[in-house]
Amino acid sequence: MSRVVEFETIDVRFPTSALLDGSDAMNPDPDYSAAYVRVGTDAADGLEGHAFVFTIGRGNDVEVAAITALKSYLLGRDVEGILADLGGLWHELVYDSQLRWLGPEKGVMHMAIGAVVNAFWDLKAKRAGMPLWQLLARLTPEELVDLVDFRYLSDALTREEALGILRAAEPGRAEREALLLAEGYPAYTTTPGWLGYSDEKLERLSREAVAEGFQQIKLKVGGDRADDLRRLAIAREAVGPGIRIAIDANQRWDRDEAIEWIRELEQFDLAWVEEPTNPDDVLAHAAIAKAVSPIPIATGEHGGGRVMFKQFLQADALQVLQIDATRVAGVNENIAILLLAAKFGVRVCPHAGGVGLCEAVQHLSMFDLIAVSGTLDGRMIEFVDHLHEHFVTPIDVHSGRYWAPTAPGAGTEMLRSSIDEYTRG
Repeated sequence: MSRVVEFETIDVRFPTSALLDGSDAMNPDPDYSAAYVRVGTDAADGLEGHAFVFTIGRGNDVEVAAITALKSYLLGRDVEGILADLGGLWHELVYDSQLRWLGPEKGVMHMAIGAVVNAFWDLKAKRAGMPLWQLLARLTPEELVDLVDFRYLSDALTREEALGILRAAEPGRAEREALLLAEGYPAYTTTPGWLGYSDEKLERLSREAVAEGFQQIKLKVGGDRADDLRRLAIAREAVGPGIRIAIDANQRWDRDEAIEWIRELEQFDLAWVEEPTNPDDVLAHAAIAKAVSPIPIATGEHGGGRVMFKQFLQADALQVLQIDATRVAGVNENIAILLLAAKFGVRVCPHAGGVGLCEAVQHLSMFDLIAVSGTLDGRMIEFVDHLHEHFVTPIDVHSGRYWAPTAPGAGTEMLRSSIDEYTRG
């Protein structure tokens, strides 16, 4: 038996605002950051669990403090017991009577719980000698539903329905895993589209994206309508008519403003419109989706928890569901959201714009392909070409596709040299 003997939290920040990487209509100067946690044990194998919560600078210290507040729950605990029941760990932390008051099931504390849960998933995958996507995809349907809390979801998805979804996908698992390893997973790129980039840089990066094999790019919009019209015209000319262009307003608009703005931009054959308004406003999203149909509405990167996703799906308020690897309480909750999406027949195209998010969320999409939805139809993972060099197992993206990682773990471990260099003093 081994025990948790180390629980280190670190405030890591990268100065991406210097080149306006990541800039959008609501976040003009982001510094991509990670509230980072490392879990060490006294096991002879020396394996550790690593995870993080993504932020964009100020407030990263608040998230680090929230993760640190969980230290007393873990130090001295039996590691094998935790890893054998990660559904139980999720329930224990999320339903703690005093921590829960800080949410419930959303916000800084909920994200901190996700970091801890994800660190143990990283450790579990390393001990199993498998990448996380493969570890999850080889669990039985019964083991998977045991990871999910169906309280508050049962009016939309019951345990029995979830088992039915997973059992229906079970026969083709081996074939889909072989397909993934041979052909990769489709990607789209946001690299050309940051709002702070010049027109020349937008055009150059758009052309480069097509040359690199991407079939979709995404542009940030919402700052100024004339600028959006000009920039979209540049991008459309650069990529040609056969490449999809999605746009992302990053919550900038009111409901009616969104409808009017989207109708002006629809001439550019939009693949989807992302976060057109406040990310908690289910009814406004539903109204926008109805008004601008058939243009799909995409959202989810700021979805605080599974209950919010349930309501968006029930209200037909999104047509592209965007999970985020660190916004909710870890792998377990994202499995619940993937099952909800499968129940409602909605495609999942994850958010992966921030440091480490590409490395983390690819595992969830690949697991979804193999064991949940069983399809790649209309699905792709966001890609941005920033900061991958700081990870022990950086993503492999080329030819417009993610290539499945084979190294053990969840892909969330940073190089110690990068941590030391970019830790906030």
